[in-house]
Amino acid sequence: MTSFPLYSTPVSTDTWNVPMAGSARFSWEYDGGRERLLALYQKGKDKQWDARDRIDWDLEIDPINVAGLPDEFNPLHGSDLWGRMSQRDRDEVDRHQGSWLFSQFLHGEQGALTVSARIVQSVPDMDSKFYAATQTMDEARHVELFARFVHEKIGMYYPVNQDLAKLLAESLEDSRWDLPYLGMQVLIEGLALAAFGLYRDLATAPLVKHLLAYVMQDEARHVAFGRLALKDYYRELTDRERAEREEFVIEGSLLMRDRFTGREVFETLDMPVDECMECVESSEMFHLYRSHLFSRIVPVVRDIGLWGDGVRSAYESMGVLDHAKSDLLALMRQDEEIADQYDAARAATDLATRKAEVDAAMELGAE
Repeated sequence: MTSFPLYSTPVSTDTWNVPMAGSARFSWEYDGGRERLLALYQKGKDKQWDARDRIDWDLEIDPINVAGLPDEFNPLHGSDLWGRMSQRDRDEVDRHQGSWLFSQFLHGEQGALTVSARIVQSVPDMDSKFYAATQTMDEARHVELFARFVHEKIGMYYPVNQDLAKLLAESLEDSRWDLPYLGMQVLIEGLALAAFGLYRDLATAPLVKHLLAYVMQDEARHVAFGRLALKDYYRELTDRERAEREEFVIEGSLLMRDRFTGREVFETLDMPVDECMECVESSEMFHLYRSHLFSRIVPVVRDIGLWGDGVRSAYESMGVLDHAKSDLLALMRQDEEIADQYDAARAATDLATRKAEVDAAMELGAE
């Protein structure tokens, strides 16, 4: 089997082929549309940006501690296993965990790229096709951005997490047009948005903070898109149809809950996997992290009307039911504002640099 040289473990160079079901739907209704979705489409056009120019790629990253987080954030920290490890071994775990995390961000964005392109084909209404087209461009930019970050700043990729791969396949294989929406826009994107936000807020590495803030500015629109489009459609479902979607939400949420345990890191480094997973599952920090990951999913699931007894029971057993009270719109406004603040700070820095260059040139001319 041929493998890519920068992968932590050998992976095939063949493509991963997921058979897709359903129809490509055309609409001949070009007039009008839902005002909120068209406004979101306009914002999607207005907010396009270039990852090559908006990101300061000269900022340095420590490949051992990519985000610049304290040791306490590692779920193994404080365990007997951690105490038995040398500093060199701890550094190697940290390096692989950073590679694994940002590789999963990268793979998730490629999934979003493919699914959003699928939504353009399958969704029946033109206003949704318009917005999904802008999202497809966003996701291509995110894949470009994360691929460059992992390649240049970390230097090692990890294969796609199998929980993510399973949910992607299930979202694409179903013939119903709304399932890619539900799997990607609500579950996968919602989880990613929460993870991005956590690392954006806790990271001390400026490049990581800026990169995630700019991606989140786009992703907040994507989650809003799924919420608006599905809320109208799900009002018309029969009880049986709604129960089928709720079952999909429960299964997908359980897959997403297990997505960030990092088991692949322990397997790759030939560590005692069972002991490592016990440390992860008993880590208070990891439980807080896992709970936070559902802060963007639960309120959307409730808002679109998939809030039957089974869903509520599943979220209660996962310890995330209280997130239903979250103010999603306020969180999304905050995501927009943080990215704008980084832009404003960079613009001010660029202006000061240009002014200093002009002043220096004028001084030379006066001599």
